[in-house]
Amino acid sequence: MALSIWEALAVFAAGIGAGTINTIVGSGTLITFPVLLATGLPPVTATVSNALGLIPGSVSGAIGYRAELKGQRRLVLRLGVAAAVGGLTGAMLLLALPETAFETIVPVLVALALVLVVLQPRISAHVQRRRARTGTVTKTDGGPALFGGLLLASVYGGYFTAAQGIIYLSLMGILLEDTLQRLNAVKNVLAAIVNSIAALFFLFVADFDWTAVLLIAVGSAIGGQVGAKVGRRLPPPVLRTFIVVVGTFAIVQLLLR
Repeated sequence: MALSIWEALAVFAAGIGAGTINTIVGSGTLITFPVLLATGLPPVTATVSNALGLIPGSVSGAIGYRAELKGQRRLVLRLGVAAAVGGLTGAMLLLALPETAFETIVPVLVALALVLVVLQPRISAHVQRRRARTGTVTKTDGGPALFGGLLLASVYGGYFTAAQGIIYLSLMGILLEDTLQRLNAVKNVLAAIVNSIAALFFLFVADFDWTAVLLIAVGSAIGGQVGAKVGRRLPPPVLRTFIVVVGTFAIVQLLLR
């Protein structure tokens, strides 16, 4: 489908915004998806074009957070398996299920994730005190609970992607003892894996709008670098507040769709 110059500029700008927001917290799809629909693309075509276009942004954001990824190779590899399997499953569900399948559950998931993000410092402190009393050894990889939770979150990510980063951060924040910035770095890698796996699957079975893909790809790559520079400088309380604000906006957008 041919885009007008103004539509092309809008998609490009949305790509920059999505790449920036995705790197800092997630939910960038809530910027690009409505813009793609406004250009006249069918919902499934918009979804798959968006998934492919956001890959450079995810990779760019992960590169921007490379300093925070040091020492996390084993964790990333382990959780990357969950992301890959979940992303592929979600992509398959997108083509098999009706478009309204997740509309009810998604706002609930995002709301729960926001509550966990807000309460994460208190919950983590409580868990640490309990471990100290019982002598329980801390699991550096989050154990089966984190793997299973991220697997399910990645299924959703392969299906739609909006706000998956918030769910990732809430799960890792509760089950891992690390800084929010280092967890954010892992989140960016996992998001890149989910987007890449889903997009590779879509390449063989779905229709893309390649103009939209290219515009979002370039824009999101630029936004990924912007988001990394901004996000890495935010203190934990500020970053946590930003996550809640973006997440609340995401819930409103999802409910109004």
